Amino acid sequence: MRVEKIALNGFRNYEWETAEFSPGTNVIFGQNAQGKTNLLEAVYMLSCGKSFRTRFDRELVGFDYSEAQILAELYSHDREQTVDIRLRPGLAKRILVNGVKKNGAELAETVNVVLFCPDDLNLIKEGASVRRRLMDNAISQIRPRYVELLSQFNRLYEHKTRILRDWREKPSLLDTLDEFSDGLGRVSAQLIRYRAAFAARLNQTAPPIHQDFSGKGESLHIAYKTVSTVRDVFAPAREIYYDICEHQEAHRQAELDSGQCLTGAHKDDLEICINGRPARSFASQGQTRTAALSLKLAERDIFLAETGETPILLLDDVLSELDSKRQEFVLNRIGGGQTLITCCEDAEISSRTGGRVLRVEKGRIR
Repeated sequence: MRVEKIALNGFRNYEWETAEFSPGTNVIFGQNAQGKTNLLEAVYMLSCGKSFRTRFDRELVGFDYSEAQILAELYSHDREQTVDIRLRPGLAKRILVNGVKKNGAELAETVNVVLFCPDDLNLIKEGASVRRRLMDNAISQIRPRYVELLSQFNRLYEHKTRILRDWREKPSLLDTLDEFSDGLGRVSAQLIRYRAAFAARLNQTAPPIHQDFSGKGESLHIAYKTVSTVRDVFAPAREIYYDICEHQEAHRQAELDSGQCLTGAHKDDLEICINGRPARSFASQGQTRTAALSLKLAERDIFLAETGETPILLLDDVLSELDSKRQEFVLNRIGGGQTLITCCEDAEISSRTGGRVLRVEKGRIR
């Protein structure tokens, strides 16, 4: 699976630029604010139709442009393919795959990517939302049905939260509270099953990587956590739903008093332990970075096992945040598929990878 060529028109700071990539390692270098991450952002969008940096498509359209276009030639699933994404402020994006209209979720059937950026180095120490996002982004690419469920959940959660926040000013809102609670419970039960299965795969795949990374001196363990009344996260969705209903009933008054939704898949988390101790509380910075790298490399291996193809790996200025030992480990693990690495200097990294080098300067690719 690889991007062979990409053309950007009016996207971020690119007026009209094309880039051709090697099927192996590609080093994209240049000074800050020249467009390196913008290029990775465009490649990322080929897998899901959305940015990893903003929720708003209008921010992706360059100044003085009414439309942005990402046009890519790919090789995946044993054939040449094209993806054409067009963005217009105020209008729905248009996505074509081989000339056929698609939605963002369907792009994952054509290409998959694993993104690793500096913020991901903190995913062990940050709040639960960061680890949920890790699960959501990964599962969405290998289980298209998950995207629809997540969208349903977000709509229900927003409606229920609005009711809990505003019911004192408008008591009639409570007439629909139970309906939204029920819907949220049903969708949560399905999300929990997907997340539990992915977490189990992560716990199989990441510990061996982490052990190699740490010189076999540390053990990594990953456990999925959800609302306390769910007895078996691998049970049928109906059983999980009943457990969630129990939690909702017990916390109904607390939700009304606090104005917050206290039951649902938005409370989920991954508990990550190193040598039997919670990494978030006890691990050093070096240990948490090693664990974060292991999780992202495990995500790549899971995609390969699921699809039979190695996903495109995007490393956005990550190597500069790592010491030489961790840099070397990552560079030794990225073979077997296409990798795009951004950095401020190219000489050392390109010589260590033997990859193709692209220089980005003021929105131009050389």
